[in-house]
Amino acid sequence: MIVSGTMEQALTPTADPAWLLRETGYELLRESTFETRFAISNGFLGVRGGLATHLGACRAVPPRTYVAGLFDTPTPDSAVPELVPAADWLEVRILLPDGPLMRHPDRASRGLTLDLKRGVLLAESRQTSNAPLDVRVRSLRLVSLDARAVGMQMIELDIETGVSDLTLEATFGPTDFELAPERAELDLRAWRTWRSARSLAIAAAAALQVDGMERQPTERGDLTWSWTWTASPGQVVSFQRIVAVTRHHSLDVHSGSRARKELAAARALGWRGLIARHEAAWAERWRSSDVRIEGDTAAQAALRFAAYHLNGAVNPADPHVSVAARALTGDDYRGHVFWDTEIFLLPFYSLTWPEAARALLMYRFRTLPAARAKAAAMGWRGALYAWESADTGAEVTPEQTVGPDRKILDILCGSQEQHISADVAYGVWQYWQATEDEAFLREAGAEIILETARFWASRAALEPDGLRHIRTVIGPDEYHEGVDDNAYTNGMARWTIARGLEVAALLQERWPETWACLSQRLGLDGPELGQWQEAGRTIATGFDPVTGLFEQFGGFSTLEDVDLKAYAGRSVPMDVVLGRERTQRTQVIKQADVVALLVLLPETFPDGTGVTNFDHYEPRCGHGSSLSRAMHGLAAARLGRAETALRYFHQSAAIDLADTHVAIGGGIHIAALGGLWLTAIFGFAGLSLRPDGVAFDPHLPAAWRSLEFRVQWRGRQLSVTLDQATQGLRVSLESGPPLTVFVGGIKHAVSGAAPLRLEGVGG
Repeated sequence: MIVSGTMEQALTPTADPAWLLRETGYELLRESTFETRFAISNGFLGVRGGLATHLGACRAVPPRTYVAGLFDTPTPDSAVPELVPAADWLEVRILLPDGPLMRHPDRASRGLTLDLKRGVLLAESRQTSNAPLDVRVRSLRLVSLDARAVGMQMIELDIETGVSDLTLEATFGPTDFELAPERAELDLRAWRTWRSARSLAIAAAAALQVDGMERQPTERGDLTWSWTWTASPGQVVSFQRIVAVTRHHSLDVHSGSRARKELAAARALGWRGLIARHEAAWAERWRSSDVRIEGDTAAQAALRFAAYHLNGAVNPADPHVSVAARALTGDDYRGHVFWDTEIFLLPFYSLTWPEAARALLMYRFRTLPAARAKAAAMGWRGALYAWESADTGAEVTPEQTVGPDRKILDILCGSQEQHISADVAYGVWQYWQATEDEAFLREAGAEIILETARFWASRAALEPDGLRHIRTVIGPDEYHEGVDDNAYTNGMARWTIARGLEVAALLQERWPETWACLSQRLGLDGPELGQWQEAGRTIATGFDPVTGLFEQFGGFSTLEDVDLKAYAGRSVPMDVVLGRERTQRTQVIKQADVVALLVLLPETFPDGTGVTNFDHYEPRCGHGSSLSRAMHGLAAARLGRAETALRYFHQSAAIDLADTHVAIGGGIHIAALGGLWLTAIFGFAGLSLRPDGVAFDPHLPAAWRSLEFRVQWRGRQLSVTLDQATQGLRVSLESGPPLTVFVGGIKHAVSGAAPLRLEGVGG
């Protein structure tokens, strides 16, 4: 930390290159990719970052700063809210008398460094010698993980040769049309959304020093500053700007007061104090969530990158927002929340940052009324969560889109992709298993599970064959619409009903007063619980005991079987190759479906049939979703196929880290990054949660000499190390009471004074 440090120290990245992501040079066509990859975020503010030097030069892409929860519909007749970009608070122009200083920068000198350890973005460029001044320009930007309303920008100019008048202008870039200006004062601006009754305020302060002496602005306006001086060789110019951003859920004439208060607190700390607290907050996150690998530098880099973005995507203090499909790093999916959060992200938070996990689940609790309304509107009871959710939890999936052939396509996910209600319940239960947060279960979690169980009991219709069927749905495999008895959906529905019954019994036994109040409010009685038991027993499974296969949905096995190996060199998804209509008539799968069920509910697969189903469905998957490879990797690892899992791991990492893979201009694929952590911890380490402890069944890839990580479980902090050479496992209890650890089904007691050390346990 640099409490008493210099700006030179602040602008110098962490010494260990394993913590750094670097790019040099500049290519216009790759700029949007870098803007995504080098984004910084703290769960409230997200700022994209690219290689372009915005010091008076032409911008390659529009600047983007996102504020969590700031939604509006772009036009009066639009039904789909979008995350609204805020004003660009990083705009700086450095001008010579005849134009921008950096109009002829040395492209090779342009560099961008994302310091993952410190959570800062550093940039550097140098002016070429055909200008009046030779200048080295370095900058730092951050959004504070300690005070989430605060962002900071620092720029240092080292004048190497030449003498010239120089002007630095610090302004605020324009907002998009979605925001209407409300106030403009010297230290504050405020805006409002046109239709959603949201307000945004930004307060800011800026300062400039030349050779350590502060200079007063030569011009001053509404959040704008301008300084002019004569630059000369050896001169060092330092610029700092601090902003405080606040979002309000209603229009408020006093909306700027909190922004000013946050700014005053930040200015009192000064830039050194801001950086010190920010770095301390990141150090705490890394202490809890870093994963260390020896033997695979690419995997180490991928997991650090994943954990960086996962840690920066949430705000544990705000239960009104959740993590969008692209987090706060891009415009894709309009900032909407999907099942990605509960299935791919929540395990990371539950086991490394329970406060963040709780906030994400409280978002689902706060949007429970909207889920109830959706179920009722479709003729069912209980709660059906929105497939795409924004701030209110209402269904915001667009009804149509333009396909690859330029035809208008109907989007049916909003009405048919209903497994989301089981996914949310799964996240609630997993959090409960990991934390035993009694207050959450009694105040929110139990109600979510009960209402989603009620939905599935209502949704599954009893038919003359004596079974309950769930018809006309879309499973995770979105290539097939309007199908009956999707294996994933039906399996998760049965599981949710079982958890609903378990929660009801748990409340009655441990907290009868809570049960009495909740059951009365929900109108939930014994006869209805009996109906749930019958529904859970009779929902169709699609399991064939002869083949050992779960049929993906009714009639799937009769569809055309396409050999995907014949299309191995394709660069587009299979539904583009085959066409949408033919794809629906084939067994080509978009993403893990039965395989996902194998990962989440392995106990539903009779002995040996997990392998049978994986081997059957893996070659039929075209991986048309960024979620798919991570799920396949996790399944393969848990089946003991470490090398197959590692191949999927690196393919999933490449989505955001390899320029040759897919365009990521619309934002990082946060669920795929969560999948990397899942593959490492739940897959290779074989971690699973039991009601009476934690269990491990490790299968390390051959190249991984060791794997080390920490997890939290029910108020305990565990440190886990796996060693390839000895097939060894070490579990140390760093804090909390003793616990039970299961390895290969054998029970072991672990306490702070007696860590667990075993050898020969790896598969």
